[in-house]
Amino acid sequence: MPLNMTKVAYGAQSLAEIHEWFSDSGRRGGAKVARLTTRNRPKRAEEMIGGSLYWIHKHQLVARSEIVAFEEAENGYTNIVVSTKLIDVHPKPRRAHQGWRYLEEADAPADLADGEAGEVLPAQIASELAKLGLV
Repeated sequence: MPLNMTKVAYGAQSLAEIHEWFSDSGRRGGAKVARLTTRNRPKRAEEMIGGSLYWIHKHQLVARSEIVAFEEAENGYTNIVVSTKLIDVHPKPRRAHQGWRYLEEADAPADLADGEAGEVLPAQIASELAKLGLV
């Protein structure tokens, strides 16, 4: 089973805006992949190819993108190459963090079925429920 990772959707005001980042109009030249630059290459990068990058928005995992590859970037940085096909998942509370973090498959939320809507809780409520161990 591939390993996954999490990353904060920094600057996104809504889940719809994250979808816009990956839409044809949000990408240059209609590319099928997007590149996210990170300072440190994950030590377990090979295990993550075929896994997913889960996006955190308002303290919840809300969507994922398949990890296609890792490639060298300028100045010793690494590009995380992800598919532009964004898949919504059942929202799951997750604290924000800098950079990225590993996410085991057992801890990953399930994908939403076609036409199924995932209700994103307000960040404060999700945080309080998580502290109480209720979500």
